[in-house]
Amino acid sequence: MIDAVTVGEVRPGYELWRPNQEKAESIATKFVIVFLLLATSAIAALVAITGFSLLDGGGGMGAVCLIYAALYAFFAFLVARWSRGILPVAAALSMILAIFCAVAADSWFARNKAGFEEALIPVPLIGLLVVLLVVIQLILVAVALHGFNQGWHVEEERPIGSGEDYGAGAPPDPGAPQPA
Repeated sequence: MIDAVTVGEVRPGYELWRPNQEKAESIATKFVIVFLLLATSAIAALVAITGFSLLDGGGGMGAVCLIYAALYAFFAFLVARWSRGILPVAAALSMILAIFCAVAADSWFARNKAGFEEALIPVPLIGLLVVLLVVIQLILVAVALHGFNQGWHVEEERPIGSGEDYGAGAPPDPGAPQPA
């Protein structure tokens, strides 16, 4: 008779193993996604803080930009913990942010004339950061969707001590000479 095992529980003598999280491609993808999310968070916060007085819509738009930056930092934390479910959400929000940045970039460069208020940093630099955000977001969409398809969530059971990823090493060969 088959014993019922509750979801999330492991049979005695076995451990959960996530083989796709150990692949070099998955680790590199996770690193790139976390880096892009943190870069987006930092650049969005920098644009919001330095151009706060110039943002159309005033404090409300600045607050939305800062919330966006905080969300991206939180997404980076989740991805660093191998949370695959946040990747489509990050990709969708990145596409929206890319559209907003593409529309807004020209207006930052148009402010580089006499008679306009100054920001905390030169306005053309803010425009350049906004254009950089567009590029980062398009890359982030592609990499996040690639990471989503890598199957980070796949779990398998294996006998305890049968894997090398936890430092347990392979079981010793009984016919091999023992070290002295």
